[in-house]
Amino acid sequence: MTSPASPDGRVALVTGAARGIGAATVQRLVAEGYRVVAFDWCLGADSPASYPMATREDLTAVARCGEDGQVLPWVGDVRDLGALTEAATAAVDRWGRLDAAVAGAAVLAGGAPLWDPTAASDLALMWEIDVRGVHHTATATIPHMLAGPDPGGCRFVAIASAAGAHGLHRLGAYTTVKHAVVGLVRGLAADLVATGVTAVAVSPGSTRTAMLRGTAELYGVSTDELARHQLLHDVLEPDEIGATIAFCCSPEGRVLNGSVVAADGGFGG
Repeated sequence: MTSPASPDGRVALVTGAARGIGAATVQRLVAEGYRVVAFDWCLGADSPASYPMATREDLTAVARCGEDGQVLPWVGDVRDLGALTEAATAAVDRWGRLDAAVAGAAVLAGGAPLWDPTAASDLALMWEIDVRGVHHTATATIPHMLAGPDPGGCRFVAIASAAGAHGLHRLGAYTTVKHAVVGLVRGLAADLVATGVTAVAVSPGSTRTAMLRGTAELYGVSTDELARHQLLHDVLEPDEIGATIAFCCSPEGRVLNGSVVAADGGFGG
């Protein structure tokens, strides 16, 4: 059965799609009529971080959120440019276009000061996933957007973090890579000038995800305590961030080109 098209037939690829903000983004895009390639490495307990990753079962559950065939689940690692290239090509082969890419795959590691030798391995791990993974996603998807039927409606969105504008105690390596994601997006937007394709970063604050729980355990506090660093004094929900990302993916989202959307509840205020 062929999945129903949205009014303008929009198609997206989302990495880190099996749970948390990525899953919420897939669900929001599907509700708005997109067809989506949902990309995740699905490592489960075989995690390079101190908290477990999503599983294949998580990805399968996300794929059920749409009509039959509206979501294509894809297991792959963002460190592998070839895997992302295959997924992006599959989207175009299946649906004829690619209008939006959301680079959401990321991990968090840390707990030691930046000069500690263990921070070097944390930085190396997150650089490969959180930064090069974003670059690989752009490399795999943007050529399809430029060659597609509506470059002016195409959007590249990277999920950064409030750490991309602040320094976080004992998370210096994570702070470094999220600043790099912001720089990557700004450089990408400059390279895309006058093409119609736009690039934007979304920087969430403390959001109810496995990564936030891992952060709370690292600090030995509750997730509610982390949320007190936000003016809302409340943990954000993945659906709220997903809605923000979906707007960034929309044709109207072009107004945000080159910017960093602080979806952080007033972090640091």
